[in-house]
Amino acid sequence: MRSFFHLECRLQGMTDAREEFLAGERPDDVALFLADSYVSDDRLAEFGERVEDGVLIVVDGESGRNAFEAATGTQAMQFAKSAMELEGIIDDDLTGGQCPEAPADEDHAVQFVFAFAEEQNEDVGGIYAEGDVVHAYARCTCGTAYSDKWNVPTAAD
Repeated sequence: MRSFFHLECRLQGMTDAREEFLAGERPDDVALFLADSYVSDDRLAEFGERVEDGVLIVVDGESGRNAFEAATGTQAMQFAKSAMELEGIIDDDLTGGQCPEAPADEDHAVQFVFAFAEEQNEDVGGIYAEGDVVHAYARCTCGTAYSDKWNVPTAAD
């Protein structure tokens, strides 16, 4: 049975791959958002979903980590580790965020996002006991790397 979250994703025009990823149904995959201002390669749209300011790709973990490294020049897990040092806000559709280093009078924009979903794990506790968790890591145009994580919405949310 598809949840209300799936319906909401459809109304927002998301593809099945992104919808399933954000619903926690693709824990072996990763999602990559690459802003047009960061990577200008029209061929990327062949592998993912064209979104307002870039391309969002959902692929198996190994391919995704390799694609991330090819596009950014940085190893995905190395980037994630560095981004974990600073919490920020990454949009739940993975295509933007709010840089924690941005002064109120400056515009900052996301260059790229790397994300993966982790299945519920009651043994770990915290938000992991509450349901599946999306981990997202972003880099801002100012060079700041930051992270965010949240529980996957359910029909009850």
